[in-house]
Amino acid sequence: MRWSQLRRLAISLPLAILAAILLVGINEVGYKRSRDALDNLSHINNARTTLSMLLQNMLDAETGMRGYLLTNDERYLEPYEKAVSSVNGNLDNLRNIFMSSRPDLDTFAPLSRQVARKLSEMELSLRLYRQGNEEAWRFVMFTDLGKENMDAIRAYSRSLMESTTERSRISQANIEQSLLLSRIGIATVTVIGLLAFYMYLRQAHSLQASHEREQELQRDERLRLEELVRERTATLTELANHLQQVREDERGHLARELHDELGALLTAAKLDVARLKSRIDMSTPEISERVQHLIEALNSGIALKRRIIEDLRPSSLANLGLITSLEILTREFGQRSNIEVEANLEPVELPETTQLTVYRIVQESLTNIGKYAKAKHAVVTVHNYPTYVAVQIQDDGEGFETGTVRLNSHGLAGMRHRVEAAGGRLTVSSEVGKGTTISAVIPLTAAPPPAPAAPILG
Repeated sequence: MRWSQLRRLAISLPLAILAAILLVGINEVGYKRSRDALDNLSHINNARTTLSMLLQNMLDAETGMRGYLLTNDERYLEPYEKAVSSVNGNLDNLRNIFMSSRPDLDTFAPLSRQVARKLSEMELSLRLYRQGNEEAWRFVMFTDLGKENMDAIRAYSRSLMESTTERSRISQANIEQSLLLSRIGIATVTVIGLLAFYMYLRQAHSLQASHEREQELQRDERLRLEELVRERTATLTELANHLQQVREDERGHLARELHDELGALLTAAKLDVARLKSRIDMSTPEISERVQHLIEALNSGIALKRRIIEDLRPSSLANLGLITSLEILTREFGQRSNIEVEANLEPVELPETTQLTVYRIVQESLTNIGKYAKAKHAVVTVHNYPTYVAVQIQDDGEGFETGTVRLNSHGLAGMRHRVEAAGGRLTVSSEVGKGTTISAVIPLTAAPPPAPAAPILG
């Protein structure tokens, strides 16, 4: 990342953080002030409601008491008693509400005393009436003392109402101020956020352009490396094919040399033994035994020579075809290794190089079975399909973990290279205790490598 990009990031990131902090702070301050104002409004409304209920209850109590005194009807006492009991509750509520406001509490104290006096006046009138002292209760009832108490109660209530109204106005002003502060704060934070977002977009665009340039450079470098890998792979493949062909040519040359030179020597030796046998006395047991041992040794050498030549370059492949050569190979392997080999072979038409590839795959697989598998039974199958030939060698040996064994060990790399050179695919599957299966799929239309040397007749 360049210095200019780092500088823009160092500016835009603190701006975004500052905007977030401002927004949270303004929101919290506005929320706290609004909540305090709403709580204050709730107390104010509760106080106004309670004051209204107090005045209403006082009027209900006075009306009930006067109705009872004038009519002597007990039904008027029910609203009186109910109103008196409610008045005490109203006073308690108002005391709790005004406890936090010293001026209101100072106004509430004389209000409470006037209410108590008015209640005492009504209680005195009711008691005198029940005692039959008519002059006394009439004097109390029709005097101006009750009116003065009610006027004082109304005055104190009005004063408290005005005080609560003023507090309500202040709370509403606080709410409006909080809303205005929130609007200003949100607008400011929005501007800061837009500025930070603009700087972020510029930075993102710059980073995107830089990233695209880096991707383009990486893509060009990757294409160059891929082309180099393809060239090196093609070169190595060509070299491997050439080495494989050279190996086959050397094996063919060695097979011809063994056939011509060693075969001539062994044949001449066998003819010389035959001439000596006709000219010496074979009646002597020791001479007869020595000659017979020499003949057997020559026959074993000739057989060994033929087997070596067949391993180097199978003459049966050119003379008898792939299927017959595989039958001979599996039969001789079974005889040498004491492993039961089952051959399921379908006739196929393949180029000579592909036939040699199939033969070498089966030969190498059987060699591995004989060395490592400890198998008792093996199956070799060749299936002919319209577009490809499938070769499979399966055994019931010990098997192995394919994840822990490299594919370039035990001749598998050579088999794989042969199959891939022919355009096919080699797969190896195995489990410990369940044997191994080697499968090769070779297309019939694969371009064969250069033809090998002429076959050697054994």
